[in-house]
Amino acid sequence: MCAKSSYQQAEEDLKTLMGINVGHSTLHRLVQRVELPPAQATNKTATVSVEGGKICLRSEETGPGEWRDYKLVNLHDEVCEAFFQDPDALEQWSEKQPLDWILTCLGDGHPGIWNVFESLVRKRPILKREVLDWFHLMENLYKVGGSGQRLARVENFLWHGWVDRAIAEFDALKNKRARNFQNYLSLHRHRIPCYHQYRQLGIPIGSGSVESKIKQVAARVKLSGARWKRDNVQKILRLRCAYLNNYSILNIYA
Repeated sequence: MCAKSSYQQAEEDLKTLMGINVGHSTLHRLVQRVELPPAQATNKTATVSVEGGKICLRSEETGPGEWRDYKLVNLHDEVCEAFFQDPDALEQWSEKQPLDWILTCLGDGHPGIWNVFESLVRKRPILKREVLDWFHLMENLYKVGGSGQRLARVENFLWHGWVDRAIAEFDALKNKRARNFQNYLSLHRHRIPCYHQYRQLGIPIGSGSVESKIKQVAARVKLSGARWKRDNVQKILRLRCAYLNNYSILNIYA
């Protein structure tokens, strides 16, 4: 219940469903007391996606709080786990997860995402296939604006992996958005495959799964007015991920 909603709501749910009176402060202390193990996949996964989320830290002085980043790793069809500013823990966790020898890594254009993928395979004989998320790619394309016919042509070029032809379409334009998009394509050229072929082969081209997980984690940690002590952040992220992974509380005491 604490993983599903606020501590205050969990207090009310316990009272309604079970007739038990446990104050929200007590529930908070119970959560802090329990050491949840990190999620562990049971089967090999061939696809992983990573997304960054934000959580608001409580400032020492009265104020609006400070937003900080965390990373959520989603092993498709298996489990997800979130890490708050702890790359060593993320790497140690990654080393224990069963991965297929060909691993499709899906993400947007943020460099920190691709660094996480590197940590997943650093010490293993795994072939890493990096794929720029198709929907983020299209979102960036249509931010350029301008001629609808040009945008449609570029979308078709990118769908077939023709990056050079897509870049050339914007050579005549002088505006900053067009130049930024050309640079974006050049930077991620090796991550832009023939999406059409990938779709036919059943290889994932979108990171919607991890984005859904980020939204579900945010539904717990970004409640209106929520501010978290830095030392409590990893606890609530792990609790929420355990809930999303359908992790049984009985496993803690097994």
